[in-house]
Amino acid sequence: MSRGNNDHVKPFLKWAGGKYRSAKIIEQFLPKSIKKSKVINHYFEPFIGGGGLFFYLSNFYSIKHAYINDINKELMLTYKVIRDDVEQLIVHLDGFQRDFDLLSQEGRKSYYEDVRKDFNSNLLEFDYDNYSEKHIIRASQVIFMNKTCFNGLFRVNRKGMFNVPMGRYKKPKILDESNLKKVSHVLKNAEINNGDYSYIEDLIEDNSLIYFDPPFRPLTKTSSFTSYSENPFADPEQVKLADFYKKISGEKRFVILSNSDPKNVDESDDFFDDLYSEFEIHRFGVARSINSDANKRGKISEILVTNNYEY
Repeated sequence: MSRGNNDHVKPFLKWAGGKYRSAKIIEQFLPKSIKKSKVINHYFEPFIGGGGLFFYLSNFYSIKHAYINDINKELMLTYKVIRDDVEQLIVHLDGFQRDFDLLSQEGRKSYYEDVRKDFNSNLLEFDYDNYSEKHIIRASQVIFMNKTCFNGLFRVNRKGMFNVPMGRYKKPKILDESNLKKVSHVLKNAEINNGDYSYIEDLIEDNSLIYFDPPFRPLTKTSSFTSYSENPFADPEQVKLADFYKKISGEKRFVILSNSDPKNVDESDDFFDDLYSEFEIHRFGVARSINSDANKRGKISEILVTNNYEY
């Protein structure tokens, strides 16, 4: 159901490659039946990330049941806490906001590093399965670091340790109480999972909308952003995902996939054109928003793959 602009729910985290800004373009490629009815009975997003498209669609469509997943444990823990314990999460974030606002720049840096150290120190022994107050505290740390770290990146090293330094923000909005409550409401109809994308295979029903937004294939060897999980997603994983895309595609299943466009740097690079040759490939321009060099934040092309339905 459509809301007024002031009531729109939006992503609760900054996220590299987030789709909130390009969601209107992706919306054009939704099936006609969904655009007409404004109803999505079953929505699957196995690489949810910041949830840009999911939250955008939630403002204009009635999503009856959503299945959201990501391999990032901290991210999915945070989704669960927002869904199940948003009021307690708000209390913790309010504490972070009050403390941080009173500190000098040097004090903020020390405070940030202490939070990051505590977060990483609990990594190996943290019990992700048995929900407790500790989950709420950890989710508040995830949001705090995301709102105060450099460029809002979630990046970990090979040991899974969060290693992003603090950014420079005068008044970071650590607590957005209104939006968190809207996010919590939207997530009430969502099943939240942490694992491999293939788990959705046995859950998909006819007239499901499935959206894949995997880690993008780097355009150059130096453009690869260090992963937000300790697991790489290189060309073999892209091929495996393409095979899965083909496997789940069907006449009454609407499957969309986003990825980078290799032709931005090499017109002869047909990697995705070959992988998805039996489907429709659409190219469109998007703004590159996360780059340390402001001069390199122009428009580039991305691809959308759809499985031959009428849109």
